[in-house]
Amino acid sequence: MNRKKLKILDTTRTIHNPEPDYSRPLLKLPRKSFKRMYDRLLILYSESEARATMLELERILMVFYAHKPQGLIEKDKNFDPTERFTQKGVILITYGDLLRGKESSPLATLARFCDTYLKGTINTLHILPFFPSSSDKGFSIIDFEAVDPHLGSWHDIEDLENRYQLMFDGVINHVSSKSRWFSEFLNNNPYYKDFFITFKSREDLTPEQRRLIFRPRTSKILTEFQSLKGPVYVWTTFSPDQIDLNYENPNVLLRVVEILLMYIRHGADIIRLDAVMYLWSKPGTKCVHLAQTHEFVKLFRDILNAVAPRVALITETNVPHNENITYFGNGCDEAQMVYNFALPPLVLHSFYTENATILSTWAKSLKKVSNTTTFFNFLDSHDGIGLMAVKNILEKEDINYMIETVKKHGGYISYKTAEDGTEVPYEINITWYSALNLKGSDEDISFQVKRFIASRSIAFVIQGVPGIYLHSLFGTHNDHEAVEDTHRKRAINRAIVDADSIMESMNYPHSKKSQINRSLGRLIEIRTKKRAFHPNGDQKILMISPGVFTVLRTSPEMDQHILTMTNVTSKECRLKISLSEIESSESQWYDLINGKELSAENQMLRITLHPYDVIWIQPSSELE
Repeated sequence: MNRKKLKILDTTRTIHNPEPDYSRPLLKLPRKSFKRMYDRLLILYSESEARATMLELERILMVFYAHKPQGLIEKDKNFDPTERFTQKGVILITYGDLLRGKESSPLATLARFCDTYLKGTINTLHILPFFPSSSDKGFSIIDFEAVDPHLGSWHDIEDLENRYQLMFDGVINHVSSKSRWFSEFLNNNPYYKDFFITFKSREDLTPEQRRLIFRPRTSKILTEFQSLKGPVYVWTTFSPDQIDLNYENPNVLLRVVEILLMYIRHGADIIRLDAVMYLWSKPGTKCVHLAQTHEFVKLFRDILNAVAPRVALITETNVPHNENITYFGNGCDEAQMVYNFALPPLVLHSFYTENATILSTWAKSLKKVSNTTTFFNFLDSHDGIGLMAVKNILEKEDINYMIETVKKHGGYISYKTAEDGTEVPYEINITWYSALNLKGSDEDISFQVKRFIASRSIAFVIQGVPGIYLHSLFGTHNDHEAVEDTHRKRAINRAIVDADSIMESMNYPHSKKSQINRSLGRLIEIRTKKRAFHPNGDQKILMISPGVFTVLRTSPEMDQHILTMTNVTSKECRLKISLSEIESSESQWYDLINGKELSAENQMLRITLHPYDVIWIQPSSELE
């Protein structure tokens, strides 16, 4: 990608002072903010609990504010939330140790790679949980406040914050069974007595209650542990090593708020609320999307509005699309960004069937919630390709066809327990490159790369902020050995790679990695310079051809228009586009990607797209 030296912008620096400064004026919560938070606590707790919790919460916020640099306080006053996310936003998703090199730590190696190849293209790093953990690749956290020494240190994290925005994970549904909190609970420390959801026997959770619970796993919901007072059964949504927190105890909420604010002090620009739908569990309900869960998200949004307005919340909820978007709230009171979980399977389905009709119809239905919210448009991540989001979009036979094709490409399928007790497909486990390209086929590498880039371009053109998983920068194939070694299907796209060999390969123009790097870099470079791709810009989905995904993007100022077309087929597509359909009278257009001029004749654009072609055209009169 672009190797130009990236200017270090002071505006990216959000790290707080290590010590509080109480000589300055203390935080004074506006009456409206105080009342709004207190009213939310009244929904969650009794009046006496809410009153005591609010007083402690106010103290916590005052301490946080005392750490805040004066310069950042001043910047917050002029912050425009409609420009929080712009066309310049591109997020790289990675574990802290996916790259190994000669540096003192994996995080330092990641910094070297990003500084060498991603400057000027990627502006945000989502470093997946980098805390000490006991399982689930970092998602079973032992200590929320420390950096795993195998990855690096807070110094490494803060060094990255000098040059990139950072997304931190708030894995706040559960803690590791090896955590101090859970150990103190087992030791019968009275403060931790109600930190977890407990039962005296398995039978205390009735069969009727069990059947109602929405499960992301097939493991048992209750796990037995031995405590100072004898056996105890605790709620474990994800695994026996991941103990669910009990938010009915206000002390849990307060400690979690302190942790999330500590992340902000260390430079978090975005807080990712991992699997937040499971936050509040209550027997006798589905234990997902409860009103209390939404109330917590709203409460934390209120907190950020009061003391850290530049920090955004993103919710990660792998559920049907109509449930997923409820975490936008009313557009002003919950998450500013939501994972667009329906996008990956719909893009994959389009390329498998060579037909973008369902994708286009769905994209046409998307509504902008507000000018301060947007989608996170990712295609792959550390997990697999979720299927729950398209449960009501794709027919069962479409999903089955996709599953069978994935299996032919060397992928796996993960299952969850349905309400009737049966196991249903939950997630596809495969690398995105392998999902698009069959290893060992006689296709030319350049053709495979072209198909791969075409698929990724769709996340760049629809409204939102695009994300790229690190392995998609390299076109990584499935890691079957890791699956066999770990007995975990998700290990298939979590291979640790040698940074030096990757960087050396980038220097060979005809290598797969170099071709991907150049092509992705070119698209990102164009995207970040064009206001038409701003998340608040309008989009119009055009149903021009079943084989072509077509989007007309318009800048928020209405002074820039870009027509994007992606051929999702292995065939040539000849298109005729009426200028009236794109509400234009422009006769001269310019292909931003390929550097070619196009002319409309008789109010009609005639365009030929070769297999997997991507073109973005703009009226020549709008070019600078």
